[in-house]
Amino acid sequence: MFSVRVDEELELVLVHPALAMKYVTVVEANRDYLSQWMPWAPHVKTEDDFKAFVKNSLTDYANGKSMVCAIEYQGVLVGNIAFNQMRHDVKMTEIGYWLDQSYQGQGIMTRCCQKMIDIAFNHFKFEKVQISAAKDNYSSRGVCERLGMTLEGIITNKERVGERILDHAVYGLHKVE
Repeated sequence: MFSVRVDEELELVLVHPALAMKYVTVVEANRDYLSQWMPWAPHVKTEDDFKAFVKNSLTDYANGKSMVCAIEYQGVLVGNIAFNQMRHDVKMTEIGYWLDQSYQGQGIMTRCCQKMIDIAFNHFKFEKVQISAAKDNYSSRGVCERLGMTLEGIITNKERVGERILDHAVYGLHKVE
C-alpha cells in the first residue's frame, strides 16, 4: 500500500483492510472525545464497520474522489487524515482529520496536514486546500492557523453531530507560485 513519511516519527498510510482492528481500538478509546466533533463516531464500532469504511475509501481513491490515510506515530495508528473531497474541476481539495486525544499537543496534526498540503499542491496539482472545522473546535482551528491558512468565513448550521448543530469555520490556503 501507498505510504509516505512525514518525518522520522510520522507516516501516512493509505487505508487498507489490515488496519481495521487498529481503527476499532483507537476509536473505542476516543469515542466520547470524537463524538463531540465527528458524526460517525458513535456508530462505527466493529471490525466489519471499519472494513466497509476502508472498502469505500479505496473505491473513492481509485475514482479520484478522495484519499484517506491512517496516521502512524512511531508505528502506532493514532488518527486519520484525508482529502475528503478532491475537486479536480476547480483544482481544490478539502482536508479532514482526527487524532487520538492522548497524542494531541505534539504538533502531529500540523505536520501531517503540511505533508498533505505538499501532496495536494505538488502531486495532484491542486491550487487550493481547504479545511472546515467546527467553530468551537479550537484545537482544529489552531492547526489551520499554524499552517498559515486564511479564515474564509463561518458557515452556520453546517453539520449535525449527535443532538447539536455545529457551525463551521472554513479555512483556505492557495498555492503560491
